[in-house]
Amino acid sequence: MADREKQAGAVLTIDLGAIRANYRFLRSQLAGASCGAAVKADAYGLGAIHVAKALAAEGCDHFFVAHLDEGIALRPHLPASADIFVLHGPLPDTELEFVEHRLIPVLNSASQVAGWRQAARIAARRLPAVVQVDTGMSRLGLSRQEVENWLYDPDFLRGIDLCYLMTHLACAERQDHPMNAAQLEAFQALRKKLPQCRTSFANSSGIFLGQKYHGDLVRPGAALYGIAPVQGASNPMQSVVTLKARVIQTRVIDRGDCVGYGGTYRAAGRRRIATIATGYADGWLRSFSGRGFAHVDGVPVPVVGNVSMDTLALDVTDVSADRVHAGAYVDLISASQPVDDVAALAGTIGYEILTSLGARYHRDYVDTQTPRAAQRQPSTEFSI
Repeated sequence: MADREKQAGAVLTIDLGAIRANYRFLRSQLAGASCGAAVKADAYGLGAIHVAKALAAEGCDHFFVAHLDEGIALRPHLPASADIFVLHGPLPDTELEFVEHRLIPVLNSASQVAGWRQAARIAARRLPAVVQVDTGMSRLGLSRQEVENWLYDPDFLRGIDLCYLMTHLACAERQDHPMNAAQLEAFQALRKKLPQCRTSFANSSGIFLGQKYHGDLVRPGAALYGIAPVQGASNPMQSVVTLKARVIQTRVIDRGDCVGYGGTYRAAGRRRIATIATGYADGWLRSFSGRGFAHVDGVPVPVVGNVSMDTLALDVTDVSADRVHAGAYVDLISASQPVDDVAALAGTIGYEILTSLGARYHRDYVDTQTPRAAQRQPSTEFSI
């Protein structure tokens, strides 16, 4: 066992081979569209540099981040030919940093378009950009009025090379939700007025709505990382992460004894309790208090009492004592309890679980699709 792993309270294993397999599967669902990848939020908490390199090796050359600094950090680790799109667009006075680092902004408002026009004048050349339009989510993108102004203003995109017209689906994971069809209709109506534009429409879930939602470039995120893309359907994606945490100590408590802050758990009888070196500072949410589970050899062991900042307590009475002792591991995310099941226990979604996974874990990058001798990649780079 490596020193860093021995020192850490928990080990997060990230299977880059599973991410690559998920990318290939998503790409196989397309007919004519290109498949990009959302690696924003540090690739949903899993390490954008590692993930983006693995996806680039699969032929992905369109990457989406949220913030400018994410794009700047990622740029040196991708081929020069790869496009990095920044979903939030340029904040005021940051446009020339986009130019310097060869980043492509997603322009979400008339003011961002104006700033990018000015940057093109300063650079004395046409600059690439994506223009996002709002089709009903009311979050980012040109409003209906801004779109109308664009259509009547021949100089609106002067100096701008329009790569894609983009919008974002609000309810795609629910395939029967009426908003999907309403957004498609709104987007298609605009597309007819701009026939020269390539389009980017589908996210992970949108891919499974069918070809009419794909456009020219899809941009999956969550499905790459093993999260189920369609609500209520079986998950076709491979699991990507496992998380195992170490036992600090065990104790036996008697009837009436309390566990944890607030005394919210009181033993109904003699119980064996294990204290685990993971808490809400590590992304194991406080909402797991009294409702979550870990697993030991596939056997569920319940969380008892409130999750603390650095620890949680498990009732391991039903597990052999020789399997749960100081230094032993319990499984928090595993084949017995994948990310979506963990999220359901916490009353949230898989996105929040992944993006909350903390910095204190030892991260072990493996690739289950390569020969074992070449599997492990030491985590020597800082995540972005």
